Amino acid sequence: MPSTSSLSPPCPVRPSFLLSCFANHSPVLPDSWLARWQLVVSVAAVFNTVQNYATLKFTRRIYNAVPPHSPVTALQARTFSAWTLTSAVVRIYAAFHIHDKTIYDMALMTYLIAFAHFSSEILIFRTAKMNIGVLSPVLVASSSLIWMISQYDFYVKP
Repeated sequence: MPSTSSLSPPCPVRPSFLLSCFANHSPVLPDSWLARWQLVVSVAAVFNTVQNYATLKFTRRIYNAVPPHSPVTALQARTFSAWTLTSAVVRIYAAFHIHDKTIYDMALMTYLIAFAHFSSEILIFRTAKMNIGVLSPVLVASSSLIWMISQYDFYVKP
């Protein structure tokens, strides 16, 4: 039986340490922070996909600038779910193939499309007002774009 001094200390309960605890104890996770970020965003997208099939409540928080009889319908939520799940699959694949130019480019494009969509809903179509529901995907998409573009030459080698 191993001594207690050779065992890793338990992970703190605070959410900010969960990813690093899991990453330090799992040989199956990608080896870079950008790849791990792709995985985290993908897992969140899968949960968002399930949520969109279950209820319109959270989708209506994003598209919150429309009248009570809004265009947020069950059909629209399922379509949004299909896109979200598709982007999650691309990003999961990118997490484990971060050096593959084609996959990297596809993942980068998913963030560009998401950023364009949410920005246009806020600025052009005016179906969304700034709140946490719409700010979250805008921040994730924009920060991911900046990170991926700035690290492109590091991860994608000719």
